[in-house]
Amino acid sequence: MPVRLYNGFTWWRLLWNNLRARPVRSALSVIAIALQVFLILLIVGLTTGVISEWANRVEGVGADLMVQPPNSSIFFAFSSAVMQESVGDAIAKVEGVDEVAPVLIVMDTQNFIVIYGIDYPRFNALSKGFLFRAGRPFEKPDEALADDLVAQSRWLRVGSKAILLGHEFTISGIVEHGKGARFFMPLRTAQDIAGADKRVSIFYVRSTGDTERTRAEIVKVLPNHRVRSVAEYLTLMNSSNLPELKPFIRSMVGLGVTISFLVVLLTVHTMVLERTREIGILKALGSSRMDILKLIIGETLLMVALGIAAGLSSTYVVCAVLKHTAPTLAIKITEDWIFKAMLLAVVGAVAGALYPAYRASQSDPVDALAYE
Repeated sequence: MPVRLYNGFTWWRLLWNNLRARPVRSALSVIAIALQVFLILLIVGLTTGVISEWANRVEGVGADLMVQPPNSSIFFAFSSAVMQESVGDAIAKVEGVDEVAPVLIVMDTQNFIVIYGIDYPRFNALSKGFLFRAGRPFEKPDEALADDLVAQSRWLRVGSKAILLGHEFTISGIVEHGKGARFFMPLRTAQDIAGADKRVSIFYVRSTGDTERTRAEIVKVLPNHRVRSVAEYLTLMNSSNLPELKPFIRSMVGLGVTISFLVVLLTVHTMVLERTREIGILKALGSSRMDILKLIIGETLLMVALGIAAGLSSTYVVCAVLKHTAPTLAIKITEDWIFKAMLLAVVGAVAGALYPAYRASQSDPVDALAYE
């Protein structure tokens, strides 16, 4: 009577026992698949999280429009473009403009953190204002504000000293995060340190109501400047809309799939060679080529399931740890990328197992039984 490998409990027990018979190689394959899932989710989660979190901080400023120099980048911190502070006076006269706040954006390269030089009353007037967790607004040139996340990560309190842009500042207040930057200092101080006298990086503008009409009026006054609505900017700040990030993400995904493919290929190929006699016995008992193929692919899919579970668990554990140890680091794991990571794990592993499985299914039972 033919052996039917795919019947219920016997089928799963056979798969599990085959993996347990070679624990080291099976574990290596599971780890490789888990590493693929972990690598994809963490890299994509970091890029998506940072971009999404930055967009939310820009939205949290409270402005409707942003006016930038012609050659500016959507990544404010990496743009050295500046414009005269007097441009703000021209913007303020435009019909439909309610408030204009000049901001000098500087990047502290030593700490890799964005700092806003602001005119406090005007910047605060864009929204309901800063929500203070502790302290007060800065009143002196050497005072600065810190948001609650960076204060938590650096153990800062009101009165603490912080080195920003190579200068020592006293933290006068801790504010709720989500207002564009992590640190805020007086605009004049930032201009002096950056050597940008009476120049700013961006004007945040709040309209009286009709944002698009106000934007059109500003464009008429400043035709050579870049004028965007915050709503438009938020649509741009998406990893899928940033062509510079796509090659990086694809490279990481390709690396993960390649690792999984090669490890599974080597593991399954070695397992097939070691089980030549076993496969011969199964075929001699009446198992078809399809039965053998299903057996090898089934073992691979079981390793994939274990690898995916381990990869997802590792990803969420690392995210939880980073949330407490590095609160300023944003990681966003989306459902679509979880599905993509799982699908890529299955595709990579099955692709690696196809050739060994096909070779096993084509083996001759007489030759296999004579194999030593």
